[in-house]
Amino acid sequence: MSVSTVPKPVTGPAAWRGDGLGQSQEWVFQLSPGQVTELETLGERFMRDDPDLRTVQATDYPLVATADAVQAWRRDVDCGRGFVLVRGLRTDLYSDALSAAIYYILGLHMGEPIRQNEHGDLVDHVYATSDKTMDDPTALSSKVRDQLVYHSDSSDVVSLMCLRPARAGGASCLVSGAEIYNEILRRRPDLAPLLFEPFYWDWKRQDHEAPGNTYTSPIVSIVDGVFSMYAGALYIFTAQDYPEVPRLTPRQVEVLELFDAITYEPGMAIEMDFRPGDIQWLSNYAALHARTGFTDYPEPQRRRHLLRLWLSRKGERPVVEGFGKNAVVQPRAAARDPSVQTDNNHFHIRVAAVPRLIS
Repeated sequence: MSVSTVPKPVTGPAAWRGDGLGQSQEWVFQLSPGQVTELETLGERFMRDDPDLRTVQATDYPLVATADAVQAWRRDVDCGRGFVLVRGLRTDLYSDALSAAIYYILGLHMGEPIRQNEHGDLVDHVYATSDKTMDDPTALSSKVRDQLVYHSDSSDVVSLMCLRPARAGGASCLVSGAEIYNEILRRRPDLAPLLFEPFYWDWKRQDHEAPGNTYTSPIVSIVDGVFSMYAGALYIFTAQDYPEVPRLTPRQVEVLELFDAITYEPGMAIEMDFRPGDIQWLSNYAALHARTGFTDYPEPQRRRHLLRLWLSRKGERPVVEGFGKNAVVQPRAAARDPSVQTDNNHFHIRVAAVPRLIS
């Protein structure tokens, strides 16, 4: 394994600008009627079988009509632009549980689901249960209507499935990590090496039940020529609230501020509005994601509601040891602390498809 810390521009399909990529629909995959039928049939069987989400395997629900499509999505995520939007599921005709069943089956074929919080949830929900804003340190990004800043999640792949869009707003925004890095190299090559050094990240702010305050990770990894980025300056800056965390140097602050300034420049990002049934598959190491603020419908059953999966794709993308949250996330089969009791009903799809009413 060859690890590089020598800054040089990134080339290839992962280095894109939104104003260029947005001119085409090459990143949208439309399911065929045969693929939709196959997924609906498998989802209905999944509902009847009611398997334990911690142990069910992709081989239990093999794909035929959709198999080549899944392989293409995996290539796009791992080796291409870093994301794909899949369209065509008829979720307006399904129960939320059937939608979740289809989604989980596809997730099993895209990677290995991992736990998204200390409750052990394998299917999580982006569903506003709070009127807090992200200025509030107790706010959870998946439970508010506020605008979200660009960041990486805690898995190799993060995915969202739209059950119901917002009344207004709530666009998904993506930006290429490689292109941000290239811009930093063009403007301040003296600061670029700092991105290879470890930073402290606020773990408690991301998950209030986390067993530690922080974890560490560099922002950039280049292994065997493969560029990866793990970013989100918000959680680096809030980690400074813990007295045990070393203070950021002026140059570290400078590179983080430059990083964010480039990220929000016109033309860098691509925006997409989610339609019911859309599924977004995204490499956490290729693109950062954000969301515009949104207005909900007043009725709880009509509120913006996305399902979320975090997937491990171990071995598919080489990264330096301890990159991202790989050192602290938990596999789906076992809890971090076996003595902690969890509600086993949440490991069955009908219950997992219902959001927890937490703020």
